[in-house]
Amino acid sequence: MMSTPYPLEEELGMRYYASETRGIGGRLRTKPEDFVVDEIPLPFREVDDGPYLICRLTKTNWELQRAVKEIAKRLGISHRRIAWAGTKDKNAVTTQLISIYGLAPGAIEQVNLGDISLEVIGRSQHPLTLGGLLGNRFDILIRDCTPECLPERVHKVTGVASTGVPNYYGLQRFGVIRPVTHIVGESILRGDYEAAVVTYIGRAYPLETEEAQKARARFAETRDARAALAELPVQMTYERAMANHLVADPDDYAGALRTLPPKLLSLLVSAFQSHLFNRALSRRIDEGMPLTEPVIGDRLLFQDGREDVVTARNIRAALLHIRRGRCQIAM
Repeated sequence: MMSTPYPLEEELGMRYYASETRGIGGRLRTKPEDFVVDEIPLPFREVDDGPYLICRLTKTNWELQRAVKEIAKRLGISHRRIAWAGTKDKNAVTTQLISIYGLAPGAIEQVNLGDISLEVIGRSQHPLTLGGLLGNRFDILIRDCTPECLPERVHKVTGVASTGVPNYYGLQRFGVIRPVTHIVGESILRGDYEAAVVTYIGRAYPLETEEAQKARARFAETRDARAALAELPVQMTYERAMANHLVADPDDYAGALRTLPPKLLSLLVSAFQSHLFNRALSRRIDEGMPLTEPVIGDRLLFQDGREDVVTARNIRAALLHIRRGRCQIAM
Protein backbone atom coordinates (compact mmCIF):
# COMPACT_ATOMS: atom_id res chain seq x y z
CA MET A 1 0.00 0.00 0.00
CA MET A 2 1.10 3.57 -0.72
CA SER A 3 -0.29 6.70 0.94
CA THR A 4 -1.81 9.28 -1.38
CA PRO A 5 0.31 12.38 -2.02
CA TYR A 6 -2.79 14.44 -2.84
CA PRO A 7 -4.43 16.57 -0.10
CA LEU A 8 -7.88 16.39 -1.72
CA GLU A 9 -7.85 12.58 -1.74
CA GLU A 10 -6.73 12.67 1.89
CA GLU A 11 -9.64 15.00 2.71
CA LEU A 12 -12.13 12.69 1.00
CA GLY A 13 -10.88 9.62 2.88
CA MET A 14 -9.13 8.04 -0.13
CA ARG A 15 -5.81 7.69 1.65
CA TYR A 16 -4.19 4.61 0.10
CA TYR A 17 -3.20 3.15 -3.25
CA ALA A 18 -2.97 -0.63 -3.60
CA SER A 19 0.18 -0.38 -5.75
CA GLU A 20 3.44 1.45 -5.08
CA THR A 21 4.20 1.44 -8.81
CA ARG A 22 4.73 4.84 -10.38
CA GLY A 23 1.64 6.02 -12.25
CA ILE A 24 1.31 5.90 -16.03
CA GLY A 25 0.44 9.60 -16.36
CA GLY A 26 -1.95 10.59 -19.10
CA ARG A 27 -5.21 12.46 -19.33
CA LEU A 28 -8.75 11.25 -18.75
CA ARG A 29 -11.80 12.62 -20.58
CA THR A 30 -10.07 14.83 -23.09
CA LYS A 31 -13.44 14.53 -24.78
CA PRO A 32 -16.64 12.77 -23.69
CA GLU A 33 -16.11 9.89 -26.10
CA ASP A 34 -13.04 8.88 -24.07
CA PHE A 35 -15.31 7.79 -21.20
CA VAL A 36 -18.17 5.45 -22.14
CA VAL A 37 -20.55 4.10 -19.50
CA ASP A 38 -23.17 1.43 -20.20
CA GLU A 39 -25.56 0.62 -17.38
CA ILE A 40 -26.23 -3.04 -16.66
CA PRO A 41 -29.90 -2.92 -15.61
CA LEU A 42 -31.86 -5.32 -13.49
CA PRO A 43 -34.28 -7.36 -15.59
CA PHE A 44 -37.87 -6.09 -15.48
CA ARG A 45 -41.10 -7.88 -16.34
CA GLU A 46 -42.58 -6.20 -19.39
CA VAL A 47 -46.36 -5.74 -19.49
CA ASP A 48 -48.70 -4.28 -22.09
CA ASP A 49 -50.57 -1.86 -19.87
CA GLY A 50 -48.07 -0.82 -17.21
CA PRO A 51 -48.17 2.84 -16.19
CA TYR A 52 -44.41 3.29 -16.57
CA LEU A 53 -42.74 3.66 -19.95
CA ILE A 54 -39.20 2.26 -19.86
CA CYS A 55 -36.72 4.00 -22.17
CA ARG A 56 -33.04 3.72 -22.92
CA LEU A 57 -31.43 7.15 -22.52
CA THR A 58 -28.12 7.84 -24.27
CA LYS A 59 -26.52 11.22 -23.60
CA THR A 60 -23.20 12.92 -24.31
CA ASN A 61 -21.82 15.61 -21.99
CA TRP A 62 -25.11 16.08 -20.12
CA GLU A 63 -25.53 16.13 -16.33
CA LEU A 64 -28.36 13.71 -15.60
CA GLN A 65 -30.60 15.97 -13.50
CA ARG A 66 -30.46 18.71 -16.14
CA ALA A 67 -31.05 16.22 -18.95
CA VAL A 68 -34.15 14.88 -17.17
CA LYS A 69 -35.52 18.39 -16.68
CA GLU A 70 -35.04 19.21 -20.37
CA ILE A 71 -36.67 15.94 -21.42
CA ALA A 72 -39.62 16.65 -19.13
CA LYS A 73 -39.93 20.16 -20.56
CA ARG A 74 -40.11 18.79 -24.12
CA LEU A 75 -42.73 16.25 -23.04
CA GLY A 76 -44.78 18.84 -21.14
CA ILE A 77 -44.67 16.87 -17.88
CA SER A 78 -43.17 17.26 -14.42
CA HIS A 79 -39.60 16.01 -14.11
CA ARG A 80 -40.75 14.16 -10.98
CA ARG A 81 -42.47 11.63 -13.24
CA ILE A 82 -39.07 10.47 -14.50
CA ALA A 83 -36.97 8.02 -12.46
CA TRP A 84 -33.68 6.19 -12.90
CA ALA A 85 -31.50 3.61 -11.18
CA GLY A 86 -28.11 5.34 -11.25
CA THR A 87 -26.59 8.78 -11.80
CA LYS A 88 -24.05 8.73 -14.60
CA ASP A 89 -21.06 10.94 -15.42
CA LYS A 90 -21.53 14.26 -17.19
CA ASN A 91 -18.34 14.44 -19.29
CA ALA A 92 -18.96 11.07 -20.89
CA VAL A 93 -21.14 9.08 -23.28
CA THR A 94 -23.60 7.23 -21.05
CA THR A 95 -26.43 4.79 -21.63
CA GLN A 96 -29.02 3.87 -19.02
CA LEU A 97 -32.69 3.10 -18.48
CA ILE A 98 -35.22 5.64 -17.24
CA SER A 99 -38.90 5.19 -16.37
CA ILE A 100 -41.54 7.79 -17.22
CA TYR A 101 -44.96 7.69 -15.58
CA GLY A 102 -48.10 7.92 -17.67
CA LEU A 103 -46.56 8.50 -21.10
CA ALA A 104 -47.50 7.03 -24.47
CA PRO A 105 -44.58 5.61 -26.49
CA GLY A 106 -45.20 7.99 -29.40
CA ALA A 107 -44.65 11.02 -27.17
CA ILE A 108 -40.92 10.29 -27.13
CA GLU A 109 -40.74 11.75 -30.65
CA GLN A 110 -41.29 15.19 -29.08
CA VAL A 111 -37.85 15.03 -27.49
CA ASN A 112 -35.38 16.64 -29.86
CA LEU A 113 -32.28 17.56 -27.86
CA GLY A 114 -28.69 17.70 -29.03
CA ASP A 115 -26.57 14.76 -27.84
CA ILE A 116 -29.58 13.03 -26.24
CA SER A 117 -31.48 10.07 -27.65
CA LEU A 118 -34.36 8.04 -26.22
CA GLU A 119 -35.41 4.53 -27.27
CA VAL A 120 -38.58 2.91 -25.98
CA ILE A 121 -37.88 -0.49 -24.38
CA GLY A 122 -41.28 -1.45 -22.98
CA ARG A 123 -43.73 -0.84 -20.14
CA SER A 124 -43.62 -1.82 -16.49
CA GLN A 125 -45.88 -1.85 -13.46
CA HIS A 126 -43.13 -0.27 -11.38
CA PRO A 127 -40.76 2.73 -11.69
CA LEU A 128 -37.00 2.42 -11.59
CA THR A 129 -35.50 3.06 -8.16
CA LEU A 130 -32.12 4.49 -7.21
CA GLY A 131 -29.61 1.67 -6.82
CA GLY A 132 -31.76 -0.83 -8.71
CA LEU A 133 -29.12 -1.95 -11.20
CA LEU A 134 -26.57 -4.73 -11.53
CA GLY A 135 -23.68 -2.37 -12.25
CA ASN A 136 -21.99 -0.39 -14.99
CA ARG A 137 -19.66 -1.32 -17.83
CA PHE A 138 -16.87 1.17 -18.62
CA ASP A 139 -14.78 1.77 -21.72
CA ILE A 140 -12.09 4.32 -20.79
CA LEU A 141 -9.40 5.80 -23.02
CA ILE A 142 -6.35 7.37 -21.32
CA ARG A 143 -4.45 9.70 -23.64
CA ASP A 144 -0.85 10.95 -23.54
CA CYS A 145 0.49 8.39 -21.07
CA THR A 146 4.16 8.58 -20.06
CA PRO A 147 5.74 6.19 -22.58
CA GLU A 148 8.74 5.13 -20.44
CA CYS A 149 8.40 1.42 -19.51
CA LEU A 150 4.64 1.72 -19.98
CA PRO A 151 3.90 -1.99 -20.62
CA GLU A 152 5.90 -3.03 -17.55
CA ARG A 153 4.16 -0.55 -15.29
CA VAL A 154 0.72 -1.54 -16.59
CA HIS A 155 1.59 -5.19 -15.99
CA LYS A 156 2.64 -4.51 -12.38
CA VAL A 157 -0.47 -2.50 -11.59
CA THR A 158 -2.71 -5.11 -13.22
CA GLY A 159 -1.11 -7.80 -11.09
CA VAL A 160 -1.76 -5.88 -7.90
CA ALA A 161 -5.33 -5.06 -8.94
CA SER A 162 -6.09 -8.73 -9.57
CA THR A 163 -5.66 -9.41 -5.85
CA GLY A 164 -7.93 -6.57 -4.73
CA VAL A 165 -7.82 -2.79 -4.34
CA PRO A 166 -9.34 -0.32 -1.88
CA ASN A 167 -12.64 0.28 -3.66
CA TYR A 168 -13.13 3.89 -2.60
CA TYR A 169 -15.93 6.16 -3.73
CA GLY A 170 -14.16 8.44 -6.19
CA LEU A 171 -14.07 12.15 -6.73
CA GLN A 172 -17.19 12.27 -8.90
CA ARG A 173 -19.31 11.19 -5.91
CA PHE A 174 -18.30 14.39 -4.12
CA GLY A 175 -18.06 16.78 -7.09
CA VAL A 176 -15.20 17.01 -9.57
CA ILE A 177 -15.14 20.81 -9.76
CA ARG A 178 -16.56 21.46 -6.28
CA PRO A 179 -16.19 18.48 -3.92
CA VAL A 180 -18.84 19.68 -1.46
CA THR A 181 -21.69 17.17 -1.68
CA HIS A 182 -20.60 15.23 1.42
CA ILE A 183 -20.22 18.44 3.42
CA VAL A 184 -23.74 19.55 2.47
CA GLY A 185 -25.07 16.06 3.23
CA GLU A 186 -23.52 16.05 6.71
CA SER A 187 -25.05 19.44 7.49
CA ILE A 188 -28.47 18.17 6.38
CA LEU A 189 -28.19 15.12 8.63
CA ARG A 190 -27.15 17.32 11.56
CA GLY A 191 -30.17 19.55 10.94
CA ASP A 192 -27.97 22.57 10.23
CA TYR A 193 -29.84 23.67 7.13
CA GLU A 194 -28.26 27.11 7.06
CA ALA A 195 -24.79 25.58 6.84
CA ALA A 196 -26.00 23.23 4.10
CA VAL A 197 -27.34 26.10 1.98
CA VAL A 198 -24.35 28.36 2.59
CA THR A 199 -21.98 25.56 1.61
CA TYR A 200 -23.95 24.66 -1.52
CA ILE A 201 -24.23 28.24 -2.73
CA GLY A 202 -21.24 29.90 -1.13
CA ARG A 203 -18.25 27.58 -1.06
CA ALA A 204 -15.99 28.49 -4.00
CA TYR A 205 -13.28 26.36 -5.61
CA PRO A 206 -10.39 27.42 -7.83
CA LEU A 207 -11.49 25.40 -10.88
CA GLU A 208 -14.62 27.53 -11.22
CA THR A 209 -14.83 30.70 -13.24
CA GLU A 210 -13.78 33.92 -11.56
CA GLU A 211 -17.37 35.16 -11.85
CA ALA A 212 -18.72 32.12 -10.00
CA GLN A 213 -16.04 32.29 -7.30
CA LYS A 214 -16.75 35.96 -6.56
CA ALA A 215 -20.52 35.40 -6.40
CA ARG A 216 -20.12 32.45 -4.06
CA ALA A 217 -17.64 34.21 -1.80
CA ARG A 218 -19.92 37.24 -1.47
CA PHE A 219 -22.89 35.10 -0.49
CA ALA A 220 -20.81 33.16 2.05
CA GLU A 221 -19.72 36.43 3.63
CA THR A 222 -22.98 38.42 3.50
CA ARG A 223 -25.83 35.86 3.17
CA ASP A 224 -27.32 38.38 0.71
CA ALA A 225 -29.61 36.22 -1.42
CA ARG A 226 -30.80 39.10 -3.59
CA ALA A 227 -27.20 39.98 -4.52
CA ALA A 228 -26.53 36.31 -5.19
CA LEU A 229 -29.40 36.20 -7.68
CA ALA A 230 -27.89 39.14 -9.50
CA GLU A 231 -24.36 37.72 -9.54
CA LEU A 232 -24.64 33.95 -9.85
CA PRO A 233 -24.27 32.73 -13.47
CA VAL A 234 -27.61 31.79 -15.03
CA GLN A 235 -26.57 28.15 -15.54
CA MET A 236 -26.39 27.67 -11.76
CA THR A 237 -30.08 26.85 -11.62
CA TYR A 238 -30.04 25.04 -8.26
CA GLU A 239 -28.11 27.76 -6.47
CA ARG A 240 -30.35 30.42 -7.99
CA ALA A 241 -33.50 28.51 -7.00
CA MET A 242 -32.36 28.43 -3.38
CA ALA A 243 -31.36 32.10 -3.46
CA ASN A 244 -34.74 33.03 -4.96
CA HIS A 245 -36.50 31.23 -2.10
CA LEU A 246 -34.38 33.09 0.45
CA VAL A 247 -35.28 36.43 -1.12
CA ALA A 248 -38.94 35.64 -0.40
CA ASP A 249 -38.28 34.06 3.01
CA PRO A 250 -34.80 35.03 4.26
CA ASP A 251 -34.60 32.65 7.22
CA ASP A 252 -36.19 29.56 5.66
CA TYR A 253 -33.06 27.56 4.86
CA ALA A 254 -34.96 24.26 5.08
CA GLY A 255 -37.38 25.56 2.45
CA ALA A 256 -34.47 26.66 0.29
CA LEU A 257 -33.14 23.10 0.33
CA ARG A 258 -36.57 21.79 -0.65
CA THR A 259 -36.30 23.68 -3.94
CA LEU A 260 -33.71 21.07 -4.96
CA PRO A 261 -34.94 17.89 -6.69
CA PRO A 262 -35.60 15.12 -4.13
CA LYS A 263 -33.13 12.81 -5.85
CA LEU A 264 -30.40 15.44 -5.56
CA LEU A 265 -31.12 15.85 -1.84
CA SER A 266 -30.86 12.08 -1.50
CA LEU A 267 -27.54 12.09 -3.36
CA LEU A 268 -26.16 14.75 -1.00
CA VAL A 269 -26.89 12.53 2.00
CA SER A 270 -25.52 9.49 0.15
CA ALA A 271 -22.30 11.43 -0.50
CA PHE A 272 -21.75 11.80 3.23
CA GLN A 273 -22.34 8.06 3.63
CA SER A 274 -19.72 7.51 0.91
CA HIS A 275 -17.29 9.74 2.80
CA LEU A 276 -17.80 7.67 5.95
CA PHE A 277 -17.20 4.49 3.93
CA ASN A 278 -13.92 5.87 2.56
CA ARG A 279 -12.77 6.81 6.04
CA ALA A 280 -13.72 3.41 7.45
CA LEU A 281 -11.86 1.63 4.65
CA SER A 282 -8.74 3.74 5.22
CA ARG A 283 -9.01 3.08 8.96
CA ARG A 284 -9.07 -0.66 8.27
CA ILE A 285 -5.83 -0.27 6.29
CA ASP A 286 -4.35 1.90 9.08
CA GLU A 287 -4.90 -0.96 11.51
CA GLY A 288 -3.24 -3.51 9.23
CA MET A 289 -6.42 -5.46 8.50
CA PRO A 290 -6.60 -7.31 5.17
CA LEU A 291 -9.11 -6.25 2.51
CA THR A 292 -9.84 -9.70 1.12
CA GLU A 293 -9.69 -11.83 4.26
CA PRO A 294 -12.09 -11.68 7.21
CA VAL A 295 -11.24 -10.72 10.77
CA ILE A 296 -13.34 -11.34 13.84
CA GLY A 297 -16.19 -8.84 13.98
CA ASP A 298 -16.50 -8.36 10.20
CA ARG A 299 -19.98 -8.40 8.73
CA LEU A 300 -20.49 -10.63 5.69
CA LEU A 301 -23.02 -10.05 2.92
CA PHE A 302 -24.03 -13.14 0.94
CA GLN A 303 -25.28 -13.12 -2.64
CA ASP A 304 -28.70 -14.39 -1.52
CA GLY A 305 -29.13 -11.40 0.81
CA ARG A 306 -28.21 -13.26 3.98
CA GLU A 307 -25.86 -11.63 6.50
CA ASP A 308 -23.50 -13.01 9.11
CA VAL A 309 -20.82 -11.84 11.54
CA VAL A 310 -17.35 -13.37 11.65
CA THR A 311 -16.47 -15.08 14.93
CA ALA A 312 -13.59 -17.22 16.13
CA ARG A 313 -15.77 -20.25 15.47
CA ASN A 314 -16.72 -19.49 11.84
CA ILE A 315 -13.71 -17.53 10.56
CA ARG A 316 -12.32 -20.43 8.50
CA ALA A 317 -15.68 -21.04 6.86
CA ALA A 318 -16.01 -17.31 6.21
CA LEU A 319 -12.65 -17.23 4.43
CA LEU A 320 -13.72 -20.17 2.27
CA HIS A 321 -17.01 -18.47 1.36
CA ILE A 322 -15.17 -15.27 0.38
CA ARG A 323 -12.65 -17.12 -1.79
CA ARG A 324 -15.47 -18.94 -3.57
CA GLY A 325 -17.30 -15.68 -4.25
CA ARG A 326 -20.30 -16.50 -2.10
CA CYS A 327 -20.06 -13.42 0.09
CA GLN A 328 -18.18 -10.17 0.63
CA ILE A 329 -16.85 -8.25 3.61
CA ALA A 330 -19.09 -5.26 4.39
CA MET A 331 -17.99 -1.97 5.91
